[in-house]
Amino acid sequence: MDVLDRAETYLQLHGRLIDRLRFAALFRGGSRERVLDVLRCYQNTDGGFGHALEPDLRGAGSQPEPVEIAFWILDELAAFDSPMVLAACDYLSGITTGDGGVPFVLPSVRDDPRGPWWQTDDDPPGNLVPTASLAGLLHKHAISHPWLATATGFCWSRIAAVQETSPYEARAIVTFLNLVPDREWAEAEFARLREAILATVALDPDTPGEAHFPLDFAPEPLRLPLFTQGVLDAHLDALVAAQSTDGGWSPNFPIWTPLVKHEWSGYLTVHQLKTLRAYGRLPG
Repeated sequence: MDVLDRAETYLQLHGRLIDRLRFAALFRGGSRERVLDVLRCYQNTDGGFGHALEPDLRGAGSQPEPVEIAFWILDELAAFDSPMVLAACDYLSGITTGDGGVPFVLPSVRDDPRGPWWQTDDDPPGNLVPTASLAGLLHKHAISHPWLATATGFCWSRIAAVQETSPYEARAIVTFLNLVPDREWAEAEFARLREAILATVALDPDTPGEAHFPLDFAPEPLRLPLFTQGVLDAHLDALVAAQSTDGGWSPNFPIWTPLVKHEWSGYLTVHQLKTLRAYGRLPG
């Protein structure tokens, strides 16, 4: 079987419904609307998303990070015309802090089972994770909503203060700078931060543990000159080789309860196939 057939078998055996339907829509000519139907089940009446759309947040209540996952799914389906988007923006407006960003996680997370790293203060500040990625995707799709101007101002201000960064923050910065319309400003900040961003990247494909690789920053070709083609080719080769014998790709971050391994693996399997296709690495 080829890479797609093996991945399809893995998803049939282990994947969530939404990830099986994502695969079908993206690679088998399946229905985009069916994916959207399932995604709506993760959206709450406040416009936010919960219900373990982000597998490490097991609660039903809305949190900022599941909105980012929803936006990436809507992006891959070219479905930013869905009413889910503006409803989510209304939710983001309601949780935006005085500095103009949304927090990494809200204190309500304490009421629910969750990965042990989901911790927060009582009054958390805005964070580039996930504000920058959310704003970048809204800009990509030219969405008009008052929250976007507020969030964009927050991102420019917070990015201007960055000297050193961490992998998840760096990935959010790259997403924002890659997608924001003001290219002159984006390219100037990228030039200033390029070395700091690269300092968070594992350039050796064999780096063990919770490493962040070039393709995590560039799951499709970027406008920004972050990696050489040689670096990308080496990591694409490694990505192909990393498909397991049962057809999936597994996370390299901690698994704190057994169910999330397959939930994350299903999500990541579709994600890795998208990356291989974006770089012309899928058969046919």
